[in-house]
Amino acid sequence: MGRAAAFFRAEGVLVGRPAVLAAGWLAANAQHLGQRAARLGAVALCAPFALGLGDAATGQRLAWSALRGMSEDRVAVLGEEYAREYLLPNIRPTGRDLLERARRDGCVIVVISDLIAPIVAPLADELRADHRVCNRLELRNGRATGRLVDPVVTRFGGAVLRRYAEDHDIDLSASRAYGAAEADQVLLSSVDGPCAVHPDRALRRVAVDLDWPVVEG
Repeated sequence: MGRAAAFFRAEGVLVGRPAVLAAGWLAANAQHLGQRAARLGAVALCAPFALGLGDAATGQRLAWSALRGMSEDRVAVLGEEYAREYLLPNIRPTGRDLLERARRDGCVIVVISDLIAPIVAPLADELRADHRVCNRLELRNGRATGRLVDPVVTRFGGAVLRRYAEDHDIDLSASRAYGAAEADQVLLSSVDGPCAVHPDRALRRVAVDLDWPVVEG
């Protein structure tokens, strides 16, 4: 029998800033002015996807394609800077309280995010998470190719989550999950302890229909 885990979607539960803002911030801090304009144009293309129009994975790929050609070292430095300036000071108290409660209950803490690893690492460290699931940039010769390594983290759940649980000795029937957006219903429906935290309108409807707990944050 595996261990119980608590899966926390970062966006909406632990922090309020969507991943597209992070991609835009990193793009705006490219070394050269010409590069910045081109990168910000790539981020702008994903705006409809950030609003829930179209495939979420496609939106993530477009957002992070703005980092094409950026050096691995610069991505790492900017990612940590972004996390420390915008995420760590603004961790949502409700999300942190739920996470600490799950830790006291003996759960393995897993943070899930659409952000890339250099940004998620400081957040996961601050929260003392046991594991993190996030997007990863494809690198070649020390530079970002503009692509994400598959699988892209969007609707994390179902078969992907079951494989993850098997690999990490997690018992999903004893686990819980916390989400805030409509896309998180796949995650929440994959465990026996779902919880919607300050949910958007679509997830709130699902939570009411399925009698899931709703926490306002």
